[in-house]
Amino acid sequence: MHELSLCEGLLRALEGEAGRSHFQRVVVVWLEIGPLANVEPEALRFGFEATTQGTLAEGARLEIVPVAARAWCLPCGGEIEIDGYGAACPVCGSYQWQVLAGDALRIQQIEVM
Repeated sequence: MHELSLCEGLLRALEGEAGRSHFQRVVVVWLEIGPLANVEPEALRFGFEATTQGTLAEGARLEIVPVAARAWCLPCGGEIEIDGYGAACPVCGSYQWQVLAGDALRIQQIEVM
């Protein structure tokens, strides 16, 4: 379950920001997740709860913000929305595209005290 290691990295990022911004507690974390990020949201929630025990984020709410996957189609040159890897361009049917968005996990916002 790689979600646990993602949660450990998320916690390190929160602790680093706490050091820079001088807050004591994290209340809510809004996390953008694209469909190409290969992250299972429920496993991430479980990992977040387990990882944050005894930390500045213990009891914090994890809000998952879905992000659409977008790609640039090489043959037709259009920007397209895709469902996942292996999807065809809805305009020309090509499978030759380059991901523009939706393959990442990113902290969008945090609420702190």
